[in-house]
Amino acid sequence: MEVRVKNVRKEFDRYPALHDLSLDIRSGELIALLGPSGSGKTTLLRLIAGLDFPTEGAIYFGDEDASLKSVQERNIGFVFQHYALFKHMSVLDNIGFGLKVRPRSTRPPKAEIRSRALELLDLVQLKGLENRFPSQLSGGQRQRVALARALAIEPTVLLLDEPFGALDAQVRKGLRRWLREIHEKTGHTTIFVTHDQQEALELADRVVVMSQGKIEQVGGPDEVYDHPNSATVFSFIGESARLPVTIDKGQVYLAGRTLGLDSKGVAGRSGTLFFRPHDVQIVENDEASIVGTVVGTRRTEGTRQVELEVDGTRDRVEIEIPADHPATQKTRIAFRPKKWSVFEN
Repeated sequence: MEVRVKNVRKEFDRYPALHDLSLDIRSGELIALLGPSGSGKTTLLRLIAGLDFPTEGAIYFGDEDASLKSVQERNIGFVFQHYALFKHMSVLDNIGFGLKVRPRSTRPPKAEIRSRALELLDLVQLKGLENRFPSQLSGGQRQRVALARALAIEPTVLLLDEPFGALDAQVRKGLRRWLREIHEKTGHTTIFVTHDQQEALELADRVVVMSQGKIEQVGGPDEVYDHPNSATVFSFIGESARLPVTIDKGQVYLAGRTLGLDSKGVAGRSGTLFFRPHDVQIVENDEASIVGTVVGTRRTEGTRQVELEVDGTRDRVEIEIPADHPATQKTRIAFRPKKWSVFEN
């Protein structure tokens, strides 16, 4: 099912949470709404679900305006961060609940509900646990049951609100791979909210980066990571370092020194240079480089992170160097970004 958000504005007590926002979600797409707290991603998800209604604008499911329809009328499958399972019901009854409470005219027979629930239990790799209760399951298992329950109603759209937020890092990593596999098997149009960049990049077909109630960028994981279109996106997606620079005739200068970097089309006099800490080249201390003094160093698996106080500025940046690099406190290091972006101030 295609979902279209058209010129949607949402206010709470006259405070705008979403500003004239539009987004087209393709049928069968797995899309991530990514952004910090307060960016509007959960508000947008609630509007798509029918848990809230837009102040202005419309939300379409296919060609039909669903803006004023209830959750039930939209046939939404919803998975929350904290499972929301019924403690007094078995796993099987939890999964089949949405079908059991349908109006009698559309309610499947009990045998069919049980068969469907068992089938989904197998799909989410929990076969044999149908008679257990939520308290007898791990956090990861509970979230799988929650997803199976959402899928049981054969939803038009599947919505997930920080679905792995309450789980530890190792469990989250495994569930991300599993959710992608489930999506490829079922083909539901799926929208999930997360503030975890790695989660969004690993799972989504496209990532919608949000900030302050607006969409900053929409694109595939490679696009938003490798070609961020704003300082906000560059800062939020992945590790980043930044330095204030000046621009003259298309060249970037730091504290009066040329860096040998072009300004990527930025024509203003002042801007901010962004680069990834791992995407730098250590060079000899020549004029066209960034030079700094090590003020901190720490080992991170196969590499070393060093914090530099940059010459001619009061700024500090962190870069990644080989683990066997002899850098210590007060070591001088010169480097040049291999990839970079410049945004006008």
